[in-house]
Amino acid sequence: MRFNIFLITIWGAFLSQNLLAQGINPLEKSNKFIVIGDWGRNGDDQQLAVADQLLQQVKKHKPDFIISTGDNFYPNGVKSTMDPLWKYSFEDIYKSYHLQIDWQVVLGNHDYLGDPDAQVAYSLVSRRWQMPERHYTKTVPIKGSKDKVLFIYIDTNSLIPEFYSNSIYGPNVAKTDSTAQKMWMKELLTSHDEAVKWKIVVGHHPMYTGGRTEGYDTKAIRRSLETLFRESGVDLYISGHDHSLQYLEKDGLRQIVSGSASEVTASASLPYTQFTASEAGFMLFALSSDKIQFDIINKNGVTLYHGEIDK
Repeated sequence: MRFNIFLITIWGAFLSQNLLAQGINPLEKSNKFIVIGDWGRNGDDQQLAVADQLLQQVKKHKPDFIISTGDNFYPNGVKSTMDPLWKYSFEDIYKSYHLQIDWQVVLGNHDYLGDPDAQVAYSLVSRRWQMPERHYTKTVPIKGSKDKVLFIYIDTNSLIPEFYSNSIYGPNVAKTDSTAQKMWMKELLTSHDEAVKWKIVVGHHPMYTGGRTEGYDTKAIRRSLETLFRESGVDLYISGHDHSLQYLEKDGLRQIVSGSASEVTASASLPYTQFTASEAGFMLFALSSDKIQFDIINKNGVTLYHGEIDK
């Protein structure tokens, strides 16, 4: 009897892993996008390996756009739109024809060590680089329906009080009115557009994480945004910063961390962690009116986790 139970347990685990490995159907006609973060290292660490797999997934699934969760250029951002890092960390790495789709980008803390407005200005240089302001929004029609998804791209750096007293961060964060940004965000999130089925916010710093569980930056974002997100019904918060791949859900608030497109650091499992992996990779999303699917994919093309969020 014990041997039979053991076989059933092993078979169940095999089926579970097999189901997870199936992932998103490439033939599915839904809104697809990829989330990648913390990547710009001149091809060092694991950036090239992740970029190669990114290309394979883009060719396979043909997503509409790519979201970058910040820390786009290490170690100190870019100095201007002519900075060599644009070539060596971005254009030469993600150069394939297939990767010439929209990149919707937010700023990370390392980007603030240079000139963050140079990344805004690069939107006028590059056909695919999209950051019209330090924070901005896009409303995207959902394929096959009259519904829409609201994407809100925010600058989390200005929401961290400790940055204002920093000699390097300070002058740059002072150029963003954090109060105005929050009022703008609240107005968007509480508007009564019946066609908006999903509200997705993208920022660099996580609200919860197993990587820097109680860092001052994580605490600041949580204090600043958690109540607003809960009261306004945010469906998903997408972030980077920690160099790992995580999916967390705490009291109904769901969060993705995708920040391991080059360097990898350890991530612990918290009571509300649904999945975590200290591996290089990114995430693929497929969105319809009633469901968000996502695959967590490592640099070798293995789907580590397949998740679904129902409306």
